[in-house]
Amino acid sequence: MNNKIISLGAGALVLGGCSLNFTPTEADKEQLAQQLNPAQQVNIAASPAVTASQLAQIAAQSAIANELFDDIYKENLMASPMRQTYMGIKQDYDKWDDISDTAAQQDHLKDIEDLNRLKEIDPLLLDEQTKLSFQLFENKLKDSINDHQWRFHSYPVNQMRGLHSQAVSMLINAHKISNSSDAQAYIKRLHGLKTLMKQLTQNLRDREERGIMAPHFVYEYVINDSMNVLNGKPFNNKGVSPLFADFSRKVDKLPLSNNEKETLKYQARDALLGDVKSGYSTLISYLREQQARASYDDGVWKLPDGDTFYKRALENTTTTSLTAKEIHNIGLSEVNRIHDEMRQIMDKVKFKGNLNEFFEFMRTDKQFYYPNTNEGRQAYLTKATAYIDQMKLRLDELFVVQPKADLVVKAVEAFREKSAGKAFYNRPSPDGTRPGRYYANLYDMNNMPKYQMEALAFHEGLPGHHMQISLGMELTGIPEFRKYGHYTAYSEGWGLYTELLPKEIGFYQDPYSDFGRLAMELWRACRLVVDTGIHQMRWTREQAIDYLVQNTPNPKGDVIKAIERYIVMPSQATAYKIGMIKIVELRQKAKNTLGEKFSIREFHHAILRNGPVPLDVLEQQVDNYINNTL
Repeated sequence: MNNKIISLGAGALVLGGCSLNFTPTEADKEQLAQQLNPAQQVNIAASPAVTASQLAQIAAQSAIANELFDDIYKENLMASPMRQTYMGIKQDYDKWDDISDTAAQQDHLKDIEDLNRLKEIDPLLLDEQTKLSFQLFENKLKDSINDHQWRFHSYPVNQMRGLHSQAVSMLINAHKISNSSDAQAYIKRLHGLKTLMKQLTQNLRDREERGIMAPHFVYEYVINDSMNVLNGKPFNNKGVSPLFADFSRKVDKLPLSNNEKETLKYQARDALLGDVKSGYSTLISYLREQQARASYDDGVWKLPDGDTFYKRALENTTTTSLTAKEIHNIGLSEVNRIHDEMRQIMDKVKFKGNLNEFFEFMRTDKQFYYPNTNEGRQAYLTKATAYIDQMKLRLDELFVVQPKADLVVKAVEAFREKSAGKAFYNRPSPDGTRPGRYYANLYDMNNMPKYQMEALAFHEGLPGHHMQISLGMELTGIPEFRKYGHYTAYSEGWGLYTELLPKEIGFYQDPYSDFGRLAMELWRACRLVVDTGIHQMRWTREQAIDYLVQNTPNPKGDVIKAIERYIVMPSQATAYKIGMIKIVELRQKAKNTLGEKFSIREFHHAILRNGPVPLDVLEQQVDNYINNTL
């Protein structure tokens, strides 16, 4: 390990609130350096002192704690074949996760057991980095235990996500076939889709018994996506099914004889026509039954104890105690501010008319859209890649460390593009063999305006999600759970913040592109209004759509997809603006306090250096950066 001590000199170490006097010798320094790893950096330069044996006790207890964190993380990882595949691990390469409620109950009991295991650790005897790990790990377990009561308050399949589409996407994007054994594992997973889809159907049935069903509009999307899995050869002659096309392409690259390849394809064909078709047919049949019973109410207020559930969802998403009403009002205020900045753009481009007329111009003028053709889609991907390449050349100005993982821009696959979101990011594999991926949904080019391309590329790619997620994965000396943890307000707040950041170093020179940046921020401000409107204030889907149409320049199709997303993912949309507001607030606090000592690179390092954290912990980390810089 690369041992590191921030500083070790005459001073003090605050240990459990006690100041212990000690002036270390060179031998003490050497002993401590041998015992501390990078996760156990002890700053004692400004604290009273402690004996070398007490320092050794801190190092030993911290090592025990980190080992326990990693043990629990690994236990949970190895219980999930799907997570293993995403992580590039092939131990259970032929299996799917168990998604039954029995498995959920077992996971709950394990969380309780793991929380009890933490009692072995005395948090007062940990170094600062391990104290942070303890705090995050303990809170994570407590949240999971407390939220077990809400496990049915979700829609297992919807147009945004669900195993009906995730299973196919995982096989295509994460299940690599490097040899015949990997191919056989793929085939076994095809057979396993029958059981997985039956479990998924049971999950839908369990929720319906509790009065929990997705809104009516969801079903057409999900049924269509599920039927797409069974479309094409070997099911029919309408092209080639996505799974058979993927399997065949991967097998054809193997150094096998033609007979061996054909045998594998025959086995895959048999699995598709048998268990895959059976599993998806069961799911589709039940979805059609449910569709006939589904209501047109959209907010989670309709669910059992829905208001309490939504309050908890907001707490989880924002990592704050903000109420729905407070979030709603923040959104209204931000919408007004951004509208004013947009009027300044109108003046720059000499547009004659009011803001809504300008919105209509931006929605409909053909100069702002690529043609809805394969050539237009390729032009979009090429330009988005160029924006990211330009940003790569400027990263040294903004960051102390850059990610090692590569980044590629891809179009969303055809089988799910009709229902998928506008854009999203998939993390790279830890071993570096799979790059990070920025997905753009190019199903309808009229929903992907050119003037938003720049901000969207920065958000999903660099310096946005790829920077934050890849750097988190590449951190050393911290427990694994922190490298792959997730706090929506932190990650999406960072993504939205990194749409603004490039403007400060000279990007968005085209005023229309700068308008696009503002349009993206406006979109997230409006989310605060419509998410709370739908789920707390009982707005209808149509009311929410009307609000976005009237207050943003986005095309109607874009608006409809967005509102439908917020309906099935309650609270998630509030994370972006709440997180960004906190990061901007912390940056201003650091600037005001540090003055000429402020460094944008060091500030960003303070934000990213500990991986994903809740917003209150993020503030603590920035305060530490400020205090250490003064």
